Amino acid sequence: MPDSSPSAPYALSDRFQNIVAVARSALGDRLQADALADSLGVPNLGVVRPRDIRDFPVLLFLDEQGLGLQMTGKGAPGPVRAEFVTGKMGYRREHGGGAGQLVAKAVGLQKTRAALHVVDATAGLGQDAFVLASLGCTVTLFERNPVIHALLADGLARAALNVDCAAIVERMRLLEGSSIEWLARSGTEAADVVYLDPMFPHRDKSALVKKEMQVFRTIVGDDEDSAQLLAAALERARYRVVVKRPRKASAIEGAEPTTRIEGKSSRYDVYAIRALPPQ
Repeated sequence: MPDSSPSAPYALSDRFQNIVAVARSALGDRLQADALADSLGVPNLGVVRPRDIRDFPVLLFLDEQGLGLQMTGKGAPGPVRAEFVTGKMGYRREHGGGAGQLVAKAVGLQKTRAALHVVDATAGLGQDAFVLASLGCTVTLFERNPVIHALLADGLARAALNVDCAAIVERMRLLEGSSIEWLARSGTEAADVVYLDPMFPHRDKSALVKKEMQVFRTIVGDDEDSAQLLAAALERARYRVVVKRPRKASAIEGAEPTTRIEGKSSRYDVYAIRALPPQ
């Protein structure tokens, strides 16, 4: 089950205090905005137009469509949301190709009929986790950045109200905090598969074209502890660890992948621990 709270339950670090604020449109939920600003410890600007804001580069902006991460200023792209019902994820849910999708192959869903428990240790907006849950996996999600956590919690809460998505969201559990710490506290074989999709330093400026990447860079930065996370995942996964990377990027420092599954723009490095159960 997802965290039912619409906001992240832990505050932003000091370095974000002058970067992000909470605001809403006239149709945005005032109580949700108030609770979110209090939870994160950031200013609540009330009803504003993002294009008119200059003091904060990014807003957590509530409107009639839910919570979005909105860059400010004239000409800024539209909001980034965790959206599972409509748009790209809605289309993918209906026409995505099932277990033939690359992420499903990487996790091993074509090799087993077992209902796998996947820990998505760097959940982001939860898209891959939602795909895996739609294919029958139980997914535990971690997103340690409070702003992205808030977006994901809001998206899951909205999806849980949709008749086509509710059963999928039931298989997803969003937790707060660091997945590294959770893995360290867990016993061996804490999950069947641990899935990682860490942010990393980009040198290809064309990668910044996507609005998701623009705003994520402002809020998240890079995951400097990817090697530590991979090592922790390898100690706790029962069957395999899967790491999503840009197709031409180097592997995370540490153990060498057992195999790679490549797509047009990304690839999956698979670290096999033992064979998946056939049934």
